[in-house]
Amino acid sequence: MTETLKCISPVDGSIVAERPLLSPEEARAAVAKGRAAQKEWADRPLEERIDLVMRGVENVGRMNDEIVPELAWQMGRPVRYGGEFSGFHERAAYMASIAQEALAPIEVEQSDDFKRYIAREPHGLVLVIAPWNYPYMTAINTVAPALIAGNTVMLKHASQTPLVGERMAQAFHEAGIPEDVFQNVFLGHDTTSDLIAAKSFDFINFTGSVGGGRAIERAAAGTFTPIGLELGGKDPGYVMEDANLEAAVETLIDGAMYNSGQCCCGIERIYVAGPLYDDFVKRAVEIVSAYRLGNPLDPETTLGPMAHRRFAAEVRDQIAEAIEKGAKPLIDPALFPEDDGGAYLMPQILVEVDHSMRVMRDESFGPVVGIMKVKDDEEAIELMNDSEFGLTASLWTSDIERAERIGRRLETGTVFMNRADYLDPGLCWTGCKNTGRGGGLSVIGYHNLTRPKSYHLRKI
Repeated sequence: MTETLKCISPVDGSIVAERPLLSPEEARAAVAKGRAAQKEWADRPLEERIDLVMRGVENVGRMNDEIVPELAWQMGRPVRYGGEFSGFHERAAYMASIAQEALAPIEVEQSDDFKRYIAREPHGLVLVIAPWNYPYMTAINTVAPALIAGNTVMLKHASQTPLVGERMAQAFHEAGIPEDVFQNVFLGHDTTSDLIAAKSFDFINFTGSVGGGRAIERAAAGTFTPIGLELGGKDPGYVMEDANLEAAVETLIDGAMYNSGQCCCGIERIYVAGPLYDDFVKRAVEIVSAYRLGNPLDPETTLGPMAHRRFAAEVRDQIAEAIEKGAKPLIDPALFPEDDGGAYLMPQILVEVDHSMRVMRDESFGPVVGIMKVKDDEEAIELMNDSEFGLTASLWTSDIERAERIGRRLETGTVFMNRADYLDPGLCWTGCKNTGRGGGLSVIGYHNLTRPKSYHLRKI
């Protein structure tokens, strides 16, 4: 009996899509096709590969009117926000623009006696396991540079967003990228693990949970397959006494609540200097109280359902536990009658919180944020580092040297000053601790999607 993948819509519990999973034999055949196509693809001129990838990206843009409501049905993001094409295009275009330089050989010597240089070789077949929360942007982070660098790609998308991989495959194939070079596949967990254990892939990029990352590493144990992992996050914001209060509160609260809080680098905890604390909290409550929770297909909706009932249940549990321990909720439930106890979850701001509460330690990945008052930089640094995760930290100050000084002491992958919840494709997207390892985008992204190969050529 054929196993199937079902995408249950958070909008109304209906089945958005149902797809058959590849059997182990079919999955191995897909691997074989990807491997067989790789050398010919890598032999194409770099400019041709860049052109084909960017044509595929533009094709995705032409589908945007259909993609936006599809995303609402699959994972609940309101249609008013218009999808992900802006960031999708920005990331691919930047990686295309730096490809020549990033992939160019590093010349060590060119003399009468020797030619010595380090070349970049594509790994071969790359497996990309993408998440549902930003399904286009997270996928393109690896898909575009992997293809440009000469790898072939198999994309396994999250079960909550199966239509995304199909859209990307359609767009890229219509652009002229061969079907065996870019494959969208529907794989079960056991089949995926078996393929990884059999060393089917030459590089694996996974974005998802810490538990998922551990499963990938266990499957790959002993294969020496290079792996890039972006896992959990509990990103902090720190508002110093010299910050622009209005900009800080608007950006940090948006970073906490946008996409129903389901952002890899969303703000999950905020520390505010004493002189600004009361005003910050007051303005934050005003902003959140004005949100409209509802059907994401309604253009008036600003906050849609979470992608799955179980995700909302975890956030409710964290909030309830915090309140039981003494936290104070500031958002009035009467403002959000659409909270149905299922996937539709009202936003919440908590004060009088501390790090004994899970809502300040564990990843929430939902529309809740705790706000604490801090007395100085030392206390803020200690609290920001008191986490098993390290993806981004957002610092708010008018003093760039102070931000850099604090940033050097933070255990994080990215330090922001006066902004948050943004991925800059010119910088390496990376993390530390349980957030994962490796790095995407930027020149470093290309280095991780290729291997160095040294040439020591002696002239006689």
